[in-house]
Amino acid sequence: MAPYYNLQIKPRSLFKDYMNHLKNKNAASLLLTSALTALTFSICMDNDAQAGSKRLYRGSISQSVANADRMMMKGKYAEATAFYLAALKRNPHDVNANIGYGMALTKQFKLDGAEEQFNKALAHDSNNPGAHAGKALNMLNRLQSSSNTIRNSKDSILSDAQNEAQKALDADTHIPEAHYAMGMVYKEQGKLNDAALEFKKAIQLDPQYSDGYTGLGLVQLQQNNPSGASTNFKQAIKVNTGDWTAHYGLGQALLNQGKTDAALKELNTAQYQFPNSWPVRLALGKAYETQGNTVAALANYSASIQIKPENAAAYLGIANIRETRGDIEHSIAELRSGLELMPDNTDLQLRIGDQSLRVEKIDDAIKSYQTVLNASPGNARAADGLTTAFYMKANKETTGGFFGDNDFDNALQMLDRAVQMNPSDIRLRLAQAKLRSLSGDEVDLSKIPPPTNDGERISYAQALMAQNRFTEANNEFQGVLSRTPNAKQTFALADLELMIHDLDNAQAAYTKAAAMPGGADRARRGLSQVTKARESARKNLTLATDFARKGMSGSAVDAFHDTVFQNPKSADARLGLAKALEDVSKATPVQLREAAFQFRAYVALSPAMPPKEQQHFLSKADKLDHKAGKREQKMTKND
Repeated sequence: MAPYYNLQIKPRSLFKDYMNHLKNKNAASLLLTSALTALTFSICMDNDAQAGSKRLYRGSISQSVANADRMMMKGKYAEATAFYLAALKRNPHDVNANIGYGMALTKQFKLDGAEEQFNKALAHDSNNPGAHAGKALNMLNRLQSSSNTIRNSKDSILSDAQNEAQKALDADTHIPEAHYAMGMVYKEQGKLNDAALEFKKAIQLDPQYSDGYTGLGLVQLQQNNPSGASTNFKQAIKVNTGDWTAHYGLGQALLNQGKTDAALKELNTAQYQFPNSWPVRLALGKAYETQGNTVAALANYSASIQIKPENAAAYLGIANIRETRGDIEHSIAELRSGLELMPDNTDLQLRIGDQSLRVEKIDDAIKSYQTVLNASPGNARAADGLTTAFYMKANKETTGGFFGDNDFDNALQMLDRAVQMNPSDIRLRLAQAKLRSLSGDEVDLSKIPPPTNDGERISYAQALMAQNRFTEANNEFQGVLSRTPNAKQTFALADLELMIHDLDNAQAAYTKAAAMPGGADRARRGLSQVTKARESARKNLTLATDFARKGMSGSAVDAFHDTVFQNPKSADARLGLAKALEDVSKATPVQLREAAFQFRAYVALSPAMPPKEQQHFLSKADKLDHKAGKREQKMTKND
């Protein structure tokens, strides 16, 4: 059935008048112009209405619905609402007005009102494809809620939305909204290729359907194709300048391509068009953070969290800024706020682990890393962090204080299981080697394939340090430092070196970063921390040496351990600790073996030592290992 309009101007009458006034050229000209204008207006109305009819509607379409539909195509949803209400006022049973009104409310996230309109439409026409498509899209919008009830029902809501979208397709496969709804369901389910096919079908049915281009662009963003996404977002904006999602998507795509200024322009447009979008605020936070405008970044990250509290990326963004400012404790507090809402989020747990190490909360870090590995056994980053934590703990405490505890045994079991599941993952194998080296096992690193990237080289260097192969580890770290291309990566390496108290390499990295654009202030803070760490280690070494001279071996061991923790490459601290452990009355086998380990570390840290002297300390270490073995045998017999 053709659409109808109640037009006040009748073009055919004007043409008739024109024929009767041919003698009067001026009048005829005016009448012809009026007729053509009216005819053009009529055709435009017809075309718009037909477009609406093809897309959503059945039967005749009132002028108000056609006007509303044009407002919808321009993204003017509030104006469209007024026209739909006018249509319903004239005819409360106008199903097309119900569907259009429901769509307008859905776009404005007025979800209960939208559902009411779609249900009214289905009460009159239970097989209406537009109403079913609208219900599906409305359900998907409900998933944006922070309600625990909604979040816990995500799978069932997605299933219901898919059923509604399928009903729309079963009723009429030529409805673009039906394919769009199904595409959005697939996107939410992570079926990106299926989603892209549905969006393409929607575009084929109606090349002027902006949502189709937007949906396809969002999928391409997730597929790491920002260039293709940009093309589709631009087309969506060309069709509908009021499509805030397309402006957001284009902004995100530009941000992913490093075009921050252009991204901000699009993101600000999206934010103006829809102020309550958490993804827009999140992207604005990232853009401002990239520019170094941390005040604006924090404001937008916070606004994103206010709209959508279970939003891990925003907490991580705030943590980045707090960490950059050196406020690690505050950063951890922010991350824990996010963890309260998302206790199973491994990204938050990982960052808490990393930052807990930065402030030397080693046990907290171990707990976080183990939580991640329990949930994701093959997570190489968590394995790296866990073994780094134990390496730091080994330097800080006597070996007897933790090598026999449950955490260490659990960590070994976790890494053994992870390597079994991922035997080709070099970082996991290096983490396993590092931990086994700390437990006293002899590990042949040559049996592990050589590292192929800088991330693996850093893990390899730490494994070398666990075996007291400091010169080789130093060469690996320096090689990585020589390749860091920008301040961000250089600071990341510097922070890692400072965290494990490799002070010489940390100083070298901060010094390099200081010469890079925007790096001077942060490098100054980093170098200050290095200086403080050196001074603290020096004071502890003086204290430990004084304890040892007075025969206070227990206090000396503790103080030397603190010194080794603060500067693992201090040869004097290693030698002092070895002698203090050797002097402990009735030293346990564990203490004797640690003394042997520290003598070997002292030799490794003293490359200029004469060969004869080196051999002396290495022989002493071998004797201590032998002595420890004999004592273990004696203790076993006594038991």
